[in-house]
Amino acid sequence: MALTKAEIVKNLHFNSSYSLERCAELVESVFDIVKGELAGGEPVLISGFGKWSVRNKSPRRGRDPQTGEELVLDGRRVVTFKCARKLKEVLNSES
Repeated sequence: MALTKAEIVKNLHFNSSYSLERCAELVESVFDIVKGELAGGEPVLISGFGKWSVRNKSPRRGRDPQTGEELVLDGRRVVTFKCARKLKEVLNSES
């Protein structure tokens, strides 16, 4: 099962003295900051966890799967994630 924002809020509430509402505000604020930085093209680095970056993808040739017609797909921006070494070590040490 995936970790959801609601579960992050519950875990924060359980491990702190903040109210559930305050925990929800804090989690939302953190995600808003991350989204804002990425939307501005800035990378987000969380030490020991990883780095999110925005990458520009060039327009490319594609094909409509229903008609088989060739077309050009627009360029776009995508978010990439690079895992930190410490997180990789944690992931690979648990078997």
